[in-house]
Amino acid sequence: MNAPAPTPLTAPAETLRAALAGLLDGLPPKRAAQAVDRLIASYRGATPTDAPILRDRADVAAYAAYRMPATFEAVRSALGAFADAAPGWVPGSHTDIGGGTGAATWAVSATWPGARPVTVLDWAEPALALGRELAAANPALRDARWQRSRIGAALTLESTDLVTVSYVLNELSEPDRAALVDAAAGAAQAVVIVEAGTPDGYARLIAARDRLIAAGFRIAAPCPHSAACPIAPGSDWCHFSARVSRSSLHRQVKGGSLAYEDEKFSYVAAARFPVTPAPSRVVRKPQIRKGQVLLDLCEPGERLSRTTVTKRHGDDYRAARDADWGDAWPPVRDTDGLV
Repeated sequence: MNAPAPTPLTAPAETLRAALAGLLDGLPPKRAAQAVDRLIASYRGATPTDAPILRDRADVAAYAAYRMPATFEAVRSALGAFADAAPGWVPGSHTDIGGGTGAATWAVSATWPGARPVTVLDWAEPALALGRELAAANPALRDARWQRSRIGAALTLESTDLVTVSYVLNELSEPDRAALVDAAAGAAQAVVIVEAGTPDGYARLIAARDRLIAAGFRIAAPCPHSAACPIAPGSDWCHFSARVSRSSLHRQVKGGSLAYEDEKFSYVAAARFPVTPAPSRVVRKPQIRKGQVLLDLCEPGERLSRTTVTKRHGDDYRAARDADWGDAWPPVRDTDGLV
């Protein structure tokens, strides 16, 4: 489906924050903190589970307070990079696999405004129930289908424009991960997968990336190519960071004092149709020094490089000083030469 280039909105993030605060008012902090500790261990772990991580309303409420804002920002960042690589494309329909309380659906509505058929699949009924409640606050999601489904080898999907899979692969065995990615590739025109920004998360992500390429998909982001990843296995891992604003409830549940946190994540965005990946991608936090900026880049040709941008580079130097981890490089300029 083609449409004018999307304009990311901040309103869904604010609406989601308000909806969470309303639903979670009165949540016992001690109970929430215990659930959060268990959820942290599950989502950062490498061991698949045989049952839903979110078991009851208290677990789901704790998850929503602790994880949903971070998942929203990570997925929105990945979708934004995809939208940059496919500026004329807008999904006409969306399926969120293992979507839980629906953070990815909110991120899609923040990236591409407007209503579309949305289906959220998850095996935890309490998560779907809370997601349905939250969605009532978002006009783009009021008609979404919240469907209980076993996520694994038996998964079947209806044809859809966009499939998102966020923080799900770690819950599955390796054969089930492969089956999920294959099902997504067979049903969708575009697939965006987000995993924890850890070595294990990156390993799962790279395996999914390889399967998407084998299925005929082109990589839109973060990679500037669809060739092999230049990072040697076990030597490093590709991941990015999204800034997450913490509500007072979030700080209470998490036990933190700062008004924000940084969510580390790995992702791949791929499509069956032509895309224009970034010329290169900033894969580490830029190092700003006196009169120069050091940028670590992933570039075409299956290579990583470091480039030094100095004052003599003029506009590029000013852009480099504003560049962030995960940005495309060089910056896109309009006809007047402005970034």
